[in-house]
Amino acid sequence: MNSSNEIIANGLLKAEEGRIDAFLPTDCIQNHAANLLPLNNGDLLCVWFGGTQEGIPDISIYMSRLKKGSDQWSPSIKLSNDPTRSEQNPVLFQAPNNELWLMYTAQKSGNQDTAIVRYRISRDHGYSWSEIDTLFDQPGTFIRQPIVVLDNGDWLLPVFYCVTIPGVKWTGNRDTSAVKISHDQGRTWEQVPIPNSTGCVHMNIEKLGDGSLIAFYRSRWADSIYVSRSDDNGQSWTEPTQTELPNNNSSIQVTKLNNGHLALVYNHRNAENITERRTSLYDDIEDEDIQTRVDTEAREAFWGAPRAPMTIAISKDNGVTWPIKRNLEVGDGYAMTNNSKDKLNREFSYPSIKQTADDYIHIAFTYYRQAIKYVRVTEDWVGQE
Repeated sequence: MNSSNEIIANGLLKAEEGRIDAFLPTDCIQNHAANLLPLNNGDLLCVWFGGTQEGIPDISIYMSRLKKGSDQWSPSIKLSNDPTRSEQNPVLFQAPNNELWLMYTAQKSGNQDTAIVRYRISRDHGYSWSEIDTLFDQPGTFIRQPIVVLDNGDWLLPVFYCVTIPGVKWTGNRDTSAVKISHDQGRTWEQVPIPNSTGCVHMNIEKLGDGSLIAFYRSRWADSIYVSRSDDNGQSWTEPTQTELPNNNSSIQVTKLNNGHLALVYNHRNAENITERRTSLYDDIEDEDIQTRVDTEAREAFWGAPRAPMTIAISKDNGVTWPIKRNLEVGDGYAMTNNSKDKLNREFSYPSIKQTADDYIHIAFTYYRQAIKYVRVTEDWVGQE
């Protein structure tokens, strides 16, 4: 950023301190919830949602491309355009047959419990796309993390449900997680619920070297990152338990590195000693259709904990311990509002992380809710601090 706090989102790669940085091109006031995908042709794609403000129907899905060998991200293109719904949390997936899937949520204004999941498919690495269709039509269905393909060919897509009780405003305090499993390349899906997962969302699955599965979760309680495991190809899961890493009720993402280590990006912060809080994610959206009675019969989700620093951590023992950590960005992480028009938000959040065959680690995340920042590092760089 320059001295006037203006973000120059021109997509140009800039090398500094052993890493590469860029702000992805965008014309939107707000940009949030990035997801990266390296393609098998060497290109790197990033999708996110942009518009005026999360929860408002002018929010749509955007994509930018870093072509193999290029030093600049391409101008962003819009991939969704439903003027009646806020389209959020995009996820990319390249299937074994090379079809590229884009999946995302679509909700009515401010009402996350009205979300459904839509998708479209590209057969030319994202240059053209099929018509938009609905993948899951149960209201309140949300996604955030990518599909995992198992050795037996099954596709696993983690979801979470924004649960409410009649007449009560959604605040996230009853949300639960599940895994959608497809045995036929996405044509049909069965569901496996995660036991005792209330408050554990954004389930992120990764395959371990021994064939088992591990999953990490964001916590609505803003206490710590949670973890569960499966030894039967996702047909059953252990109850989520706390890890040593903090969480502030904001998204995380993990990937398995080429050497088998796990790399996780997150905010190294929780709600401990934080007294200021919001009542919900959409405090600052006025909509007469949003119910206002608050759910007092369940544990209260914690909203508004600072979203900083943005940290990368490495585990060499399949997620048991995380001794290697380095901050990618530091700041106060002010997140008591989603307002980007007035540039009030100062969060670093919703990271995505992938590694390519050349051992570079690629990370993208929300920067002040104004832009998507891209960072490229190595595992050696992470261990230098």
